[in-house]
Amino acid sequence: MTYRLRSLAVASVVFLLADCSFMGGSKMLGIGHDTRSANLTVGDEPLAVQAGAAALADGGSAADAASATYFALSVSYPVAAGIGGGGICIVHDPARQTNEEIDFLPRDTTHGGAYAVPGSVSGFALLQSKYGKLPWQRVVAAGEGLASAGFPISRALEMRLLDNQDVLRLDAGLAAEFLDESGRLKPQGSVVNNPALAQTLSAVRTLGPAGFYAGAVAEKLASYSASEGGAISDADLGAYAPGRSQAASLKVGNQWIYVPSKHVGAGTFLSAMLSRLVDSQGNLTNGSNLGQAVATATKSSLDEFHLATLPRDLGATGFAATDEDGQAVACAVTMNGPFGSGHTAAGTGITLARAPSSTDAGLAAAFLAPAMVENDNAVSLVGTGSGGPNGVAAIVYALLKLSNDVDVTQAGKLHSTGIEPYETVNVIACPGDVCAAIADPGASGLGAAGGLTGD
Repeated sequence: MTYRLRSLAVASVVFLLADCSFMGGSKMLGIGHDTRSANLTVGDEPLAVQAGAAALADGGSAADAASATYFALSVSYPVAAGIGGGGICIVHDPARQTNEEIDFLPRDTTHGGAYAVPGSVSGFALLQSKYGKLPWQRVVAAGEGLASAGFPISRALEMRLLDNQDVLRLDAGLAAEFLDESGRLKPQGSVVNNPALAQTLSAVRTLGPAGFYAGAVAEKLASYSASEGGAISDADLGAYAPGRSQAASLKVGNQWIYVPSKHVGAGTFLSAMLSRLVDSQGNLTNGSNLGQAVATATKSSLDEFHLATLPRDLGATGFAATDEDGQAVACAVTMNGPFGSGHTAAGTGITLARAPSSTDAGLAAAFLAPAMVENDNAVSLVGTGSGGPNGVAAIVYALLKLSNDVDVTQAGKLHSTGIEPYETVNVIACPGDVCAAIADPGASGLGAAGGLTGD
């Protein structure tokens, strides 16, 4: 697969002011307080966000909403969230007063090859089993329904399809779904479906992870991989297990920021930036001009990693959810490139992620940036930056603004990445008694309420 590379320079790290609209009414209350709560989801693709909001409306937790959002994304946004990829989530559990990370990044196979061992099914199964309230079948069903009955191509998906038509044309499965009979891209609003993926999701719904990592689906993945030299084996699939650990923490003022720990491989760029912006005492190194400080830290971090160019689309996306009990979840997922390897395993509907060790594919994980701000066991901001340095810079800016007591829910306070449409920031912020789900002002995502409670 050939990527178009973009040059990186200080000037590329620019934040655009934009009005930040959000869904929800005056009854939307701050999470983490005794009787105040907010059931909210936010992400890059509206259909998937609505699936997460529906899970909340059915009495689900933030983990249920994040899982439902993901399985819907695997169908409605496969360019970045295909079921053949992986990612990382951070979960705030107010009952246990913990902030845990669950790592399920795409991994190299035992014997190398171009395809990654997928992690998303295993990762979201762990997330939902530990923190969910709804039956597992409920959170998978939304994605299965979209794949079976069909869904309209959203503006968010169309934007990425337009830039990756060469990938679509080289894969029979992707071409059948997104191209018309003359080989042209189906426009926004066209209803498409993926029956093979619906069957795979049916197996996942009824059998859990075993429906993906063992049995007929696993056999088809291994067989296809062997025929293409991809090297995914039954043993690789059967041995996949997500990692669990406490998220890394950093105190800024009187609040704590939680981000991926350095050992997992995700969030590497986020950690590098924060180390340049916050001193050992928890003070901002240049709070008087935070925008310029973030831009400078971004450039310095790029120099540290010797990155002069990056693919235009790293095949990543992020989303977040909160619930009425104060649980909060931030996730970022990737295919290690748009549509990953660009190869769909016959009979499964699964487009496989690129192996992280192949060329620049591993860069995607470094720019996954789920994060949250907590004070006194209440989360005041949860969200993700993803897709590249600008996405990470945008979430860092939001984290530090809120830590400095700036209300990022006010118009113009959340800064969009703007210039790179596949690098996005999506947040749920609760600076006081009102929470807002804010999708990236420069993209085509959605923030949605999924049922409100509170006195």
